[in-house]
Amino acid sequence: MGMHPSDHSHDVVVIGAGAAGMMCAATAGQRGRRVLLLDHASKLAEKIRISGGGRCNFTNRKVGTEHYLSQNPHFVRSALSRYTARDFIELVERHGIRYHERDWGQLFCDDSAQQIIDMLRAECDAGGVRWAMPASIQRIEHHADAAERFLIETDRGRYAARNLVIATGGLSIPKIGATPFGYKVAEQFGLSIVPPRPALVPLTLSPETLALLAPLAGASFEVEASCNGGTFREAALITHRGLSGPSILQVSSYWQAQAYAPAGRADARAESPTDARPGREWSPVALNLLPSTDAESWLLQHAHERTVLANLLAERLPRRFAQAWCELHGWQRPLNEFRHAELRHIAAMLSAWQLAPSGTQGYAKAEVTLGGVDTRALSSKTMEARDCPGLYFVGEVMDVTGHLGGYNFQWAWSSGHAAGTAV
Repeated sequence: MGMHPSDHSHDVVVIGAGAAGMMCAATAGQRGRRVLLLDHASKLAEKIRISGGGRCNFTNRKVGTEHYLSQNPHFVRSALSRYTARDFIELVERHGIRYHERDWGQLFCDDSAQQIIDMLRAECDAGGVRWAMPASIQRIEHHADAAERFLIETDRGRYAARNLVIATGGLSIPKIGATPFGYKVAEQFGLSIVPPRPALVPLTLSPETLALLAPLAGASFEVEASCNGGTFREAALITHRGLSGPSILQVSSYWQAQAYAPAGRADARAESPTDARPGREWSPVALNLLPSTDAESWLLQHAHERTVLANLLAERLPRRFAQAWCELHGWQRPLNEFRHAELRHIAAMLSAWQLAPSGTQGYAKAEVTLGGVDTRALSSKTMEARDCPGLYFVGEVMDVTGHLGGYNFQWAWSSGHAAGTAV
């Protein structure tokens, strides 16, 4: 795509053509701003394309501030209230995209995530947005007093802009091009970074624990998983590497909460891929295996029976799991051979089975990134850096992480819209 010298001057350059970047560019373009969207990838919005099993869980009917983690928890309120899930649903409906609702208010395309990409592309076109893809950025210069405050040097030429929006996402799913570029830009402009970590990610267990749980691999059942104040009732899955399933992905964001504190540098390589560090004591994850049952009353009610414990548990849990779980703890006797105190102990274990993860499966399996650009340096209304007029951050690159279920996409739409309205 050839560009004339006059084309190299813009009101807004957006770096990153994913969910938040396209939303921001479309919003600004439709307000009459001259917008250029730059991205290093050759394929547009791969993260949207593969999301939700290819159907894109694009938002949730129940979006609220309680669904987001940040060291600055009130930051999300303003943007979410000004561009809501309802606003995005109306956009989807206007483009004739059919969708359906699943558990917990999650909304998915009936057909394909590609429809969301096409819709955003069409919205950008409606705003006259220009594109430079793939473009690799060599450096960014800042001239605070110039009319065009930012000069972006790329392998496709130099672009000048009054406003620069960083929408480069986090570190999750490196195979589709995730990089720490956005954090490096933040550091160049003196913004601090909350250390990034994998989030919404399967947890690994130690080899000793895995050896014991090997017979349970593949078992999936509903649990209430809890860790550091986060509690989620959804399916859990025992894998050959540890724990997965929606409830586990949810608590993974809380598992390292005690380590979730501000620090200086954003070197993405500072953490090993699994976050397992020698001598580090992580919190255990507690699984309530019978979330709908008062386990103690139920066991005591059957205390006089001759049936073995595993057979009773198989009424509420997968049979293979019930048998292996009882073997794991040496509880293979008939119920009437347990003392009441033992049954109370078993009930307590069923209600809070503690497993200590050794790490996570890292960014390769993480849906999003916890941490990022410290939002205390940004305006919650416009996403602009307080100490650097014209510099904005939107989407996953900042320290805002949603729960599983469409909340991270809604943050992309809301933060992108906030910046697109302000530039």
